[in-house]
Amino acid sequence: MTGYSQTRMNKKSHSGDLDYYIGSRVKSRRSALGISQDKLGSCLGVTFQQIQKYEKGANRISASALYSIANALSIDFSYFVDGYHGISSANDENVPNYEFDNLKKRESIELLRAYYKISSPAVRKKVLDMIRAFSTSLSKNEES
Repeated sequence: MTGYSQTRMNKKSHSGDLDYYIGSRVKSRRSALGISQDKLGSCLGVTFQQIQKYEKGANRISASALYSIANALSIDFSYFVDGYHGISSANDENVPNYEFDNLKKRESIELLRAYYKISSPAVRKKVLDMIRAFSTSLSKNEES
């Protein structure tokens, strides 16, 4: 394979990774908000199949479509690329670069929805403290 062909394949692979990453961020945010693919597609004037293709990274999302998605999902445009190979927005300098795989799980989304349905901030804090205590306790027991 020539150098030129190899470079083209590497670029395609790299851009495919970015398309997949952006698509997974779209899916995570949409799922967290409880918005269906059909509803998001209606907001953008595309079919739910197109949203599926975006979320899987099969189709590249244009900048203008990504901007519309950001507006529809009430999120900053930079959210979709933050964390990709060290890219982060100026607004998020103090935020650690966490793995978001667990946020894609249905269980995590259901937990977040239930947590934010608790109207009292004081009760939410107590629930969070309780979960932290359980996780710390379980971690210590596993180490023994």
